Amino acid sequence: MMTNDQMLSRSLVSLPFPQTNSIKTSKYNLFTFLPLNLFEQFQRIANAYFLILLVLQLIPDISSLSWFTTVVPLVLVLSVTAAKDAIDDIVMGANTFFTLQCVAFLCMKVYNVHVYELYYVLFYRETNLKVKQALTVTGDMGDSIKDLAAFNGEVCCEPPNNRLDRFTGTLTFTGQKYALDNERILLRGCTIRNTDWCFGLVIFGGQETKLMQNCGKTIFKRTSIDHLMNVLVLCIFGFLAISCSILAIGNRIWEQQEGSTFTAFLPRQDGVNAPFSAFLTFWSYVIILNTVVPISLYVSVEIIRLGNSYYIDWDRKMYHARSDTPAEARTTTLNEELGQIKYIFSDKTGTLTQNIMVFNKCSINGKCYGETARDGIGLQTDSVDFSFNQLADPKFMFYDQSLVEAVKLENTEVHAFFRLLALCHTVMAEEKNEGNAQSPDEGALVTAARNFGFVFRSRTPESVSIVEMGVQRCYQLLAILDFNNVRKRMSVIVRSPDGKLTLYCKGADTIIYERLHLSCSKLMEVTTEHLNEFAGDGLRTLALAYKNLDEEYFREWKERHHEASTSLEDREEKLDLLYEEIEKDLMLLGATAIEDKLQDGVAHTIEQLAKADIKIWVLTGDKQETAENIGYSCNMLREEMNDIFIVAANTPEGAYALEPTMELEFLRTACMCKTVICCRVTPLQKAQVVELVKKYKKAVTLAIGDGANDVSMIKAAHIGVGISGQEGMQAVLSSDYSFAQFRFLQRLLLVHGRWSYLRMCNFLRYFFYKNFTFTFMHFWYAFFCGFSAQTVYDEWFITLYNLVYTALPVLGMSLFDQDVSDSWSFEYPQLYVPGQLNLYFSKTAFMKCALHSCYSSLVLFFIPYGAIYDTVKNDGKDIADYQSFALLVQTCLLVAVCIQLGLDMSYWTAVNHVFVWGSLAMYFIVTFTMHSNGMYLTFTSSFPHIGTARNSLSQPNVWLTILLTSILCVLPVLTHRFLLIQLQPTVNDKVRLKVRQMKAAPPPPPRRIRMRRTSSRRSAYAFSHAQGYGDLVTSGRFLHRQVKPRSTGFTPTGRTLNFSPAGRSAGYSPTAQNQNSKGDLEPTALQMYRTKQPSY
Repeated sequence: MMTNDQMLSRSLVSLPFPQTNSIKTSKYNLFTFLPLNLFEQFQRIANAYFLILLVLQLIPDISSLSWFTTVVPLVLVLSVTAAKDAIDDIVMGANTFFTLQCVAFLCMKVYNVHVYELYYVLFYRETNLKVKQALTVTGDMGDSIKDLAAFNGEVCCEPPNNRLDRFTGTLTFTGQKYALDNERILLRGCTIRNTDWCFGLVIFGGQETKLMQNCGKTIFKRTSIDHLMNVLVLCIFGFLAISCSILAIGNRIWEQQEGSTFTAFLPRQDGVNAPFSAFLTFWSYVIILNTVVPISLYVSVEIIRLGNSYYIDWDRKMYHARSDTPAEARTTTLNEELGQIKYIFSDKTGTLTQNIMVFNKCSINGKCYGETARDGIGLQTDSVDFSFNQLADPKFMFYDQSLVEAVKLENTEVHAFFRLLALCHTVMAEEKNEGNAQSPDEGALVTAARNFGFVFRSRTPESVSIVEMGVQRCYQLLAILDFNNVRKRMSVIVRSPDGKLTLYCKGADTIIYERLHLSCSKLMEVTTEHLNEFAGDGLRTLALAYKNLDEEYFREWKERHHEASTSLEDREEKLDLLYEEIEKDLMLLGATAIEDKLQDGVAHTIEQLAKADIKIWVLTGDKQETAENIGYSCNMLREEMNDIFIVAANTPEGAYALEPTMELEFLRTACMCKTVICCRVTPLQKAQVVELVKKYKKAVTLAIGDGANDVSMIKAAHIGVGISGQEGMQAVLSSDYSFAQFRFLQRLLLVHGRWSYLRMCNFLRYFFYKNFTFTFMHFWYAFFCGFSAQTVYDEWFITLYNLVYTALPVLGMSLFDQDVSDSWSFEYPQLYVPGQLNLYFSKTAFMKCALHSCYSSLVLFFIPYGAIYDTVKNDGKDIADYQSFALLVQTCLLVAVCIQLGLDMSYWTAVNHVFVWGSLAMYFIVTFTMHSNGMYLTFTSSFPHIGTARNSLSQPNVWLTILLTSILCVLPVLTHRFLLIQLQPTVNDKVRLKVRQMKAAPPPPPRRIRMRRTSSRRSAYAFSHAQGYGDLVTSGRFLHRQVKPRSTGFTPTGRTLNFSPAGRSAGYSPTAQNQNSKGDLEPTALQMYRTKQPSY
């Protein structure tokens, strides 16, 4: 095997073959987990900071705390984080698929290639099968091991790259070169279906496969709160340095003025003077005041995010029973970001719509068929009875009886219309899977033709078999002019059983109209009016045309077509020129209108999100007319919007809108609009629009889609949401959150997102409050201990404060708190707005929290100091000792922060009660235990405060002090909140007041009546699917074995109105169920608009 890269070819030759095919998608293994994980964890500034503190604590001249006060929390945090990383890595490894590599279907010595007949490939978790085939020259060998072993050829191909849609290579065999393209390649991660066996040659393996080349490094998404936290942590470090410097200066001043009087009984060490003492004191206070950035903060944040992620996974109201698809939080780091979304970028097909196509209306030779059923306005409400055709699909519904009558009356144009739909497609008929269409549109059209009596049965490379009104007919398939993104149309050239050559073409109406014969001008005008009517209903349209061909001209054209199709250079360009040549002077037959229905609740969801001041931009690859009409259907556009202007991406204006010189102007214009719909955008342009908003608006963005063309947009946004729909699972696999229906987005944002953001903000505010208050007490105490770095609490309280005494209450609040219920969140979407404005936690909120902590620390220090100063017990003994003061201060602190927690919490549960009261009980139990005689006798040096708890807490003045400090701490908070609610109530305050007044669930939302919208806006749809199977079905080989002749499913006695099948059909979407017959239908005279057309 050789590549076009000579250096790479030489390197491949020099290496032993075969190369290892192993890939590694996990980060760790058994030996690298500990060092790599620790390395990653210590890249976090806080962890590295605490490691430095641990080293400082090991220096006796600096530290006044024991080493375990830092080691215990640090080890616990590192262990919890390491366990979480290990579980995530194991889960990731379990979801890795090791199926196929990049395989070419060739025969080459031992690495043989052959595929039996036709095989289908299902890419990982996709819904539509892709068709692959081998070269004819290799297929002739069959499964003969002898011939395969004797096969000798050389493959020259491109070097490894990440282009999934393209492969360039050649096979040299017996002096001939054969082109290898993407149709001969299987990629890693795909599964072969409907194939008995195959032989393949591994082209690329391991990390060189196209799938692994596309993996790349996943962008690590961080929330805006994470970015804010980084700034705040740096500010806290600066504050810590300033505080330690102030205390170090105080130590020097005290040593110079007061320290000399203590040298008689507390002599200084040699070489220690006042400046050096200040230097040591600085580092001592760095250790003591380190709790301003507690290490438990990050572990608590991860636990809160994990818990809120599970709430999304467990939410039954986001479970889609029809597809058995629950909502899934695929990441645990972005939950609170869901409560701050300002812009939503949505795909259209499959995201807003169901991507399940239904044949709704059609225009045939100037007559429109297919009125929608309505009640009470005179239109028929019963669907057409297809019981005359027992090959009909029972799920197909149509409401215009006149079209069935036209079929029964053998109207020439109507028959030609459905004959085109039965022949002009690339649907593959299968025995097992009943049929495979490359898009839902293809399947809908073939199903419609089937129900009206033109049943597609089977195909070979040279023919297409259909049943026309009970008669089996086989058309010779001479050529397929396949669809691509430029042509926007496809054609087939067939020879009828009576020898007539005909080209059938279907495609976008604008494309077809350019190629019509001049005699079709009048019919084109009438059909255009019908297309405008279809556009008013938001339907997807295709135009149908045909052309009779001359034998001599076609024979000459076919030779040139064969020459172009085997060319190794500019093959596509040569074929396009030939297609343009023959697809001219077409005769118009009519147009089809397919309905891609909106998903349930889309319009209501968009309305709710709009009330929450969330901007929704629709980015779609569809045409302008289709996108505009979907906008009206979703209530994004309204008839009263008069100033509507469109700039499509495929126009000169749209093409330059995203250029660096124009992007800012484009963004300004778009942000002035109430609704933005970008049509004809490529996947790259979708991502560019998202990046543009992120860059200049500094707002949180969310992208939602369901297909592979939405992956780039999903990865570019702050939050990516994937919908598991009809287009596979590529979007889901690249997303942060996934569910089955667009309507679940409002619950994800308005309920889970808002609750997560509110809980995280309450957690951070309270966490900083309790820790700043805890730390400021050391600062005030320094002025009374000679700046000697003595702690105001005992060492065990310092160790257990964040890990035991206050950990569970704040976690309970952060996991269970909710200001209002989910139903009230839907009733008042305006509750979502404060999250967009960062009102709950910002730099301003942080400063208010710091000031509140400063006030509380002053109260909690000086009130107990004054209460215990020169105080004696009832027996006259002095209790103003350090141990009693430390116990009183820490008890007042713990009670005050628990009361503050109760004020901050809006929703009390049994778990919250257990956590709060249990933590207080745990404090007193641990305190009395550590101050007991037994602990002192067992560990004398570690527990010196013997009897302090029972001596101090037995005094009434101690409990009065605790009560007084608690009241003084919460009194300003209550006063501030009362005045704020009375003078400047927020929307949250108003809703909570209304909830308390009603004390009942809100009334159910009013039932919405869907109004029919009439509009003349044009909706033309080309194709939404990828390039078809034209090359495959005309390849001449490797379709399924020719099946034995089967019954046509109709009575053999001739053509009648009552069809009676003799067996199960092998056509597209067959059914063996008989429908209830309602008797023969009397034919009626049809008044049709006719023009002179060639007879059939």
